[in-house]
Amino acid sequence: MRNLPWYGYLIIALLIFGLFYFFYYKPKNEELNTLREERMAVEREVQRAKAQKRQLEKLKAELKKLNMQLEELELIIPEKKEIDAILRRIQQLASDSRLTIIKFAPKGEIEQEYYLEWPISMKLNGNYHNLAIFFDHLSRFSRLFNVEDITISALRDQTEINTISVDCVAKTYIFKEKLPEESEKEKKRG
Repeated sequence: MRNLPWYGYLIIALLIFGLFYFFYYKPKNEELNTLREERMAVEREVQRAKAQKRQLEKLKAELKKLNMQLEELELIIPEKKEIDAILRRIQQLASDSRLTIIKFAPKGEIEQEYYLEWPISMKLNGNYHNLAIFFDHLSRFSRLFNVEDITISALRDQTEINTISVDCVAKTYIFKEKLPEESEKEKKRG
């Protein structure tokens, strides 16, 4: 090897460099590039997962808020009639307002799209001031009430506490879940 010309050493060095490049450096470089691409793909996936987690947390917070609103609304528009509780509560409100309930007659429900309207016909005796107090108390009742068809007439035999007679309809509401409509095939079968 000592007798090789200078370019022979150059050829041997190039040959060793070529072998090193093709058999060691190039495969390792390709492996490194593959690992980089995989790492970038994993980082993108992690970023996407973090974004989804943030979105999930927002949705959970919104769901919690909506559940709280639903609980509040269920107090206003419950899912069942509760006739006895309403009667007792209205009697208590009338008594607190110094009114006398002459008639309390629940009527049949009127079906709406998402709720049932439940009118209750009432006849009360008292005076204007006490009637206003009763309506005020009724408006603060946890359950939703609308008072309609109010007819006020003077009593024939008036006293200091009883000067008027009031006929009215108090409407309350009952929530109903809308059932999924039957498909045409199920209707034909039934």
